[in-house]
Amino acid sequence: MVSLPRLVVAAPSTGQGKTTVATGLMAALRIAGHKVSGHKVGPDYIDPGYHALATGRPGRNVDPHLVGEERIVPLLLHGARGADVAVIEGVMGLYDGRLGTDGYSSTAHLAKLTGSPVILVVDVARMSRTAAAIAAGMAAYDDTVNIAGVVLNRTGSPRNDAEIVAAMERTGLPVLGLLPRDEELATPSRHLGLVPAAERDGSVALLHRLGEQVAAHLDLDAILAVARSAPDLDAAPWTPADEVQPVAGGERPVIAVAGGRAFTFRYAETEELLRAAGCEVVTFDPIAATALPEGTQGIYLGGGFPEVYAAELAANRALLHDLRDAVASGVPTVAECAGLLYLAETLDGSPMAGVLPATAAMNERLTLRYPVATAVTDSLLTRAGEQVTGHEFHKTRTTPVTGDAPAWEIDGDATGFATPTLHASYLHVHWAGHPHLAQRFADAARNAPRHRSHLDPSLAEESASLTEPTTAPPTPTPRRPLRHHGDAETGRGLLDFAVNVYEGPRPEWLERALRASLAEAVSYPDASAARSAVAQRHSRRGDEVLPTAGAAEAFTLIARLRPWRNPVVVHPQFTEPHAALEQAGHKVTSVLCRPERGFALDPDDVPEDADLVIVGNPTNPTGVLHPAAVIKKLRRKGRLVVVDEAFMDAVPGESESLVRERLRGLVVLRSLTKHWSIPGIRAGYVVGDNLVVRQLADLQTPWSVSTPALAALIECSKRNATAETRRRAHELQHWGDFLQGGLRGRGIDFVPSSAPYVLARLGDSAHAALREDGIAVRRADTFPGLDSSWVRIAVRPQSTTVQLFAGIDRLPARQPA
Repeated sequence: MVSLPRLVVAAPSTGQGKTTVATGLMAALRIAGHKVSGHKVGPDYIDPGYHALATGRPGRNVDPHLVGEERIVPLLLHGARGADVAVIEGVMGLYDGRLGTDGYSSTAHLAKLTGSPVILVVDVARMSRTAAAIAAGMAAYDDTVNIAGVVLNRTGSPRNDAEIVAAMERTGLPVLGLLPRDEELATPSRHLGLVPAAERDGSVALLHRLGEQVAAHLDLDAILAVARSAPDLDAAPWTPADEVQPVAGGERPVIAVAGGRAFTFRYAETEELLRAAGCEVVTFDPIAATALPEGTQGIYLGGGFPEVYAAELAANRALLHDLRDAVASGVPTVAECAGLLYLAETLDGSPMAGVLPATAAMNERLTLRYPVATAVTDSLLTRAGEQVTGHEFHKTRTTPVTGDAPAWEIDGDATGFATPTLHASYLHVHWAGHPHLAQRFADAARNAPRHRSHLDPSLAEESASLTEPTTAPPTPTPRRPLRHHGDAETGRGLLDFAVNVYEGPRPEWLERALRASLAEAVSYPDASAARSAVAQRHSRRGDEVLPTAGAAEAFTLIARLRPWRNPVVVHPQFTEPHAALEQAGHKVTSVLCRPERGFALDPDDVPEDADLVIVGNPTNPTGVLHPAAVIKKLRRKGRLVVVDEAFMDAVPGESESLVRERLRGLVVLRSLTKHWSIPGIRAGYVVGDNLVVRQLADLQTPWSVSTPALAALIECSKRNATAETRRRAHELQHWGDFLQGGLRGRGIDFVPSSAPYVLARLGDSAHAALREDGIAVRRADTFPGLDSSWVRIAVRPQSTTVQLFAGIDRLPARQPA
């Protein structure tokens, strides 16, 4: 038996707000510190994209039609491994399923299969007491479905809300929350429904705001109690290794999987099955990449919206040429829906790969069906007569609809294109329900030739802005590793992923303040106003704040504060405090966080006699965000704990920060350098134990903090700056998710990061090879506890990160050392 707190979010019909409430609930629970697993009833692939952003883990589909009833609970448990709670978003109305099947594959069917309580979402924007009648009818319709509570969505006036709540009392269904109307949280739609999260700028910020709204207006404790009421499940989690056999011997065949904004859909289990079958899955962006990943032996082109990006896809002639060559040479290729369109001769008149003898165009008629498909012939994936379950959802049509050898027969009609090395059709198939398809694809890839790109020089020149390497001299071995910083890694002509300064213009209000401060430079700087501004921002007293010339001055002051007997620096982390302590004549003890523990801090590793402990949070370079409760365990009588929160303002919500807590023997350091792009203006501060702050102030050189730095401290503590901080934090998180997703897709070992940088294990030669290719990343072997196989990568906008991925794909080997 397996215990999994879980619930289903359902509604009387489509358009009631299931996605808003379910996704917002996932985000709210994650913000509250819970590990949340997101699931979607049915085949829809757009909602799970939002679930993934809200939870920080893959969104999963649970669909009896696609995978069979017997796999639903195992797949749910697989997707929820390690989670505290699973939130399952329903489909259509609660009891609406596949037509003619008495509700098969409906939300109610799924709730019963998984024994999950249901929370009913009712849009009350145009009703009052009738909402209670609807809820009562839904609950009475099938007494085997456990409707455990109701969320009222799009509420309006307090009087009408009170009328509805009073009416609900008659039903016996508890009201678990009232979510007010907020048009700013609306999700835009297009011809096939919602715009995918990967295509929508600001998705991360939107979901964070939605999570905050849900946390403010729904009773999270009551909802968690509903989830915890779910009975234990009598099943074992689904495991891809049990479904396929790894191909034996030799190197892992590279499977090139289309991603990016035009190809946003594939089921997570598809890639997991391919990896279990011994393949290396590498994601490429058909809009940006100029060639398939080197050594490609299989190509998977999933779903998405190529019709929206037809012009951009057509403009990337280099990749279209390379893809056409690869398919023609026999590289096994699977194309579903969007992939089918991409392989056509044209899409709405824009030239595509020209692999298939067909053209594609938008169509007035929407095709939406949930069929059982029969294989017409032996092909790459199928054997004649085999049947699979799948779904189609598209508003385009190919002419002709099939080739000489159709892929499927559906409802008496032949459709798609199939050969021994190619399978292309509109049908989406969930391979967890048909794992033999993954096995056949992996076996074919193992026996296929390794594709080598041979680009026409003129085509390569067209994409030079993305792929052309720029050589640079190698970085000399640092003479003083503890004093080695990322700025030493950069240089003219290098793409900078080494320095963690926010990439973007400074706000105009900060520019104005810095320029105005020059007029005050005729007088010695007075830090009192800056001290008050910082104190007010963090709800502290003025005597608990000390402005400093960046965090670097603070480290120097702390090193000189006392004759430390056993100062400890928790590594790997920013090396400046270690260097400052040694420069002050102290012998430093290094406590190493281990990679096998995810570089997490264990307070028991710190010697009991340590009288000074310095730890970064989030830590540079690992990006690990240590729980505040864990850091507080470091406190001892006679010990000073210093928390370097230089990057905490890049963490949405600044979760785990200790800057507002009054604790004896603890101080927090902050810096404005990175977040506000002012490395040339040393601006930082210390917040904490007022006795320690006063002692540090006594050591500080008079007027060490410049007038521009003080002006920056004042401006960056104001309310408008706080709003901009939140915006930047969400933007950085979005960029970071894109970077980590690309690394994950390439099978690269990295540390999941809460900071605006990612520690990745690219191999011993990767740092130098990338530099020779014109890309600067931060070497990590100067951080105690790390070796030359690691590099630190600053997060950058997606368009810049694509260039990094191209460089990584050109590395001789991408496997960790």
